[in-house]
Amino acid sequence: MSSVAEGGPMRGEPPIDRSGRSGSVGLVVLLAAALVGAAIAVSFLSGETAQPWILTLLAALSMVGVFALFAGAVGLIQLGGRGARDDLARAIAATSDEGVLVTDAGGRIVYANDAYLDLTRAEGANSARTVERVFAGNADVAEAIYRLSQAARAGRRAHEETRVTLPEGRGAWFRIGVRAIERPGGGGTETVWTLADVTRERERHENVFQELQHAVDFLDHAPAGFFAAEGDGSIVYMNATLAGWLDQDLTRIGVGLRLREILAGDGAALVEAVPAKPGEVATEIIDVDLKARSGRSLPARLLHSVAWAHDGTPGASRTLVLDRGPGADVSEPLRAAEVRFARFFNNTPLAIATVDARGRVIRTNAPFAKLFGDRLRGDAAERSIVSALDGERERGALESAAALAAARAGEVEPVDATLVGDGGRSARLFVTRVDDADGDGEAAVVYALDTTDQRALEAQFAQSQKMQAVGQLAGGVAHDFNNVLTAIIGYSDLLLANHRPTDPSFQDIMQIKQNANRAASLVRQLLAFSRRQTLRPQVIALGDVLAELRMLLSRLLGEKVKLELVHGRDLWLVKADLNQFEQVIINLVVNARDAMADGGVVTIRTRNMAAAEIPAMGHRGLVAADYVMIDVEDTGSGVPAEIIDKIFEPFFSTKEVGKGTGLGLSTVYGIVKQTDGYVFALSEPGKGAVFRIFLPRHVPAEVEEAKPAAVAAAPQDMTGRGTVLLVEDEDAVRAFGARALASRGYTVLEARSGVEALEQMESHGAEVELVVSDVVMPEMDGPSLLRELRKKQPDLKIIFVSGYAEDAFKKNLPEGETFAFLPKPFTLKQLVQAVKETMGG
Repeated sequence: MSSVAEGGPMRGEPPIDRSGRSGSVGLVVLLAAALVGAAIAVSFLSGETAQPWILTLLAALSMVGVFALFAGAVGLIQLGGRGARDDLARAIAATSDEGVLVTDAGGRIVYANDAYLDLTRAEGANSARTVERVFAGNADVAEAIYRLSQAARAGRRAHEETRVTLPEGRGAWFRIGVRAIERPGGGGTETVWTLADVTRERERHENVFQELQHAVDFLDHAPAGFFAAEGDGSIVYMNATLAGWLDQDLTRIGVGLRLREILAGDGAALVEAVPAKPGEVATEIIDVDLKARSGRSLPARLLHSVAWAHDGTPGASRTLVLDRGPGADVSEPLRAAEVRFARFFNNTPLAIATVDARGRVIRTNAPFAKLFGDRLRGDAAERSIVSALDGERERGALESAAALAAARAGEVEPVDATLVGDGGRSARLFVTRVDDADGDGEAAVVYALDTTDQRALEAQFAQSQKMQAVGQLAGGVAHDFNNVLTAIIGYSDLLLANHRPTDPSFQDIMQIKQNANRAASLVRQLLAFSRRQTLRPQVIALGDVLAELRMLLSRLLGEKVKLELVHGRDLWLVKADLNQFEQVIINLVVNARDAMADGGVVTIRTRNMAAAEIPAMGHRGLVAADYVMIDVEDTGSGVPAEIIDKIFEPFFSTKEVGKGTGLGLSTVYGIVKQTDGYVFALSEPGKGAVFRIFLPRHVPAEVEEAKPAAVAAAPQDMTGRGTVLLVEDEDAVRAFGARALASRGYTVLEARSGVEALEQMESHGAEVELVVSDVVMPEMDGPSLLRELRKKQPDLKIIFVSGYAEDAFKKNLPEGETFAFLPKPFTLKQLVQAVKETMGG
């Protein structure tokens, strides 16, 4: 381009300035003197002679005034103060090292300083051109000029740096800027262009960049590895040597690669456990194994330098990595043994640390750093294992063990301790004395085993044993109660059949039966807890079930407590006993209501939980699978931490004496467990409680038979004919059953046990059409009796009667065996109906 150069000769003539006109004081004085002289001359004339001259003088003065007003309006005349300020601005622009060009709205040049004329190689003021015309012949700059012009029209500031080819063939860099300004007083908009030659600045930047590239190249191909990491463990730089050792892609550096991904085992924990030195840059030597992306391990020594903040927070780190693998210079037996020991020491499952006589940590291996972690962060002089233990008794036990080890006063017992901090981690500590051969102050070695999972399993096993024992007791009590209640309810039915409603005894008998039914409900709760109740599982959609329950739940909660239902989208199906599931929800909602005496909100939430999400939930014992989760949350006072582990135990209640049986939540636990689900209680004191239920997802078969539509039941004839063998070890129940069946037309044979039943079959086998047998009996139980009966009469029909669930004994029967089932306690009508339907079927 012929019109742009790095510089040009300086001219003595002033720069272009058409922004205003300068005035002359002499002309003003001359004009004033002429007007005064004319006025004096007119004063010597007589009246009539002077009149034309006076009029002429007044007309001249008027014309001067109008001209002055017009000149001031168009800017030909300016006030002295503003002119001074404009002179200062012009002086600043004229002496600027950057070229300055001002154009008006029509693109005409208003102002251009000497620097602009020199940069554009203008021969004089008359040959000055606008920026657009100066660079019009250069295609490389045309786009930049167009963008700058658009920015100026939009009223925005903008600048561009562009390369220009000079006429002599060499390249140069120019920085071009633009901005629009408004003239004071509404004089229109002008555009200010700036032009600067930045070629030398660009060359300096390129030189610095090249030097930096050389330094990076030297570092990348150094014979040692190097990486830099932030305080959170994210790696922001890794040289090519280390990337080659670890098979890492350099494009991953700075976009997600973390320290734990390149250190094998617990090496990252060892690096993170470097003692803090607030306000300093500390360097530690650490022997670890690096982990390549293929899984291969590489022994290495780290020279790890960390910059610590004044508050002890770790900052950025710089780490030099020395290869200590087989290919490195480790041929000396001593050094090879050191490498092997470092690998054994850092990869053992046993946490090891050396301490001084005061219990302060001197050295640790990787498992120890992982186990104690942040509990030993802080000033190196204060890193004591004793301070990491939770509880005065445990701290005292460790101090005593360390004292015994230091004095070699006998065998040192291990110390079981809980570590401070969240998570409830625990460990068993072993302390042994060592001789300080190196003079480092080491007095003892502490070995630690992480017993967190072991303690959790022990507590879970103990709780399971306790619940199982109580469940067996509850199931046994429920079985005996069912026999008694069956007799009470049965004889009540017999009495009611012989008394009319107008009989005074009728209401008394009804009270007996109603209280017996209440007792039966309590027994069902015991069976639910012991998981021995009879369930009738069916495929249900939880969203529909909860929607139907809403009205009932709202009535149970009352006016002070609000109910909210939050349904998950596209809930999976589950298979459960509908009535029992409704009982679970009702029990939990009533429990939540009782926890909010002053009112509150109960929220029921449902959502699908895929197997991949289960580990993140943090519930111990929850097997990873697909579930539908139901949360029942309240805004009450919450469950205290000391009793939350007992919340599902039977007869445990936080309510006042006489205001609860203590079986509500234990019933929930039993029903959910019997449905192969899980239930957990979560609470923070003062923040309410959440009961979380997980029910297994049910995947329906591809082809399922349609269920027949329900038909309204017509009044049935309960009489019948045939011989029934009634086997029951409880005399009262057997007598009631025999009397009830006989009253309906059946012939009843009685037996107290399975052995007696076989004897009855020997005598009357051909006559017997149906066997009604208890399941749990002395000498021979119901399933054993059935197997014996099938040997001689394969088609004999049988009804099992039991207070336990059907599944509790079904597993003891041959596969495919058919039978009817009648749960205890039962009424007279239920017994007769079951017999009639079975014999008729």
